[in-house]
Amino acid sequence: MVNDPSRRTTPEEQELSKKLAELNAFEAELAQRELDLTTMQVELRSFENEYLRMVGFRYTELDRIEEQIAEYQLYLETAKDFAPSEGLKKLYREIAKRIHPDLATDPEERTRRQQLMIEANQAYEAGDEARLQTILQEWEQSPESIGGEGVVAELIRVIRKIFQVQDRLKAIETEIETLHQSELYLLRRKVQQAQERGRNLLADMAVQLEEQITDAKDRLEALKSQLGL
Repeated sequence: MVNDPSRRTTPEEQELSKKLAELNAFEAELAQRELDLTTMQVELRSFENEYLRMVGFRYTELDRIEEQIAEYQLYLETAKDFAPSEGLKKLYREIAKRIHPDLATDPEERTRRQQLMIEANQAYEAGDEARLQTILQEWEQSPESIGGEGVVAELIRVIRKIFQVQDRLKAIETEIETLHQSELYLLRRKVQQAQERGRNLLADMAVQLEEQITDAKDRLEALKSQLGL
């Protein structure tokens, strides 16, 4: 008897194949944007270190002197009492029931559940009900929450992974745009533009701050003399 090696793929299998290709494309884009974001963050940290070395500590010194001149007062922050509401406790119990690491079926899933429970514990301690609700919603929409085997279950998991990747891409774009609008990034652009004109903007700022520090010290000593100190 001759077996027919050909078999028509089901619509679900065809759709799964398309979605896997779509997921691969999104994951490649995500990897590039993650790299772009990390590179920008590293470059800004490097610039921040240079700024602190040349300028930042001088601002600290100037602030310290100005605080003495203005007779700066210290305010003690009172500890906030932790009194969780019934709604907060109910939400936390629901999260523990659904996400607890002991419910995991493999090590990778257990790690994911452990991280979510750490975040849930932090949100609970902070009394952040909105964050707890977000954690629960994200879990319910995650691929890990879908059990079962077979093409249909796998198709649902892949579709959810696509949405996760798309959400992360949107978040990265927001993070990059936020960095572009940050004071540190804008200052870095000014420094770069000044360098193109042959000027060291950070060095100029340092000189100006030294002059302000000298002036502030003179005013502080004058006040001390008036008070007989």
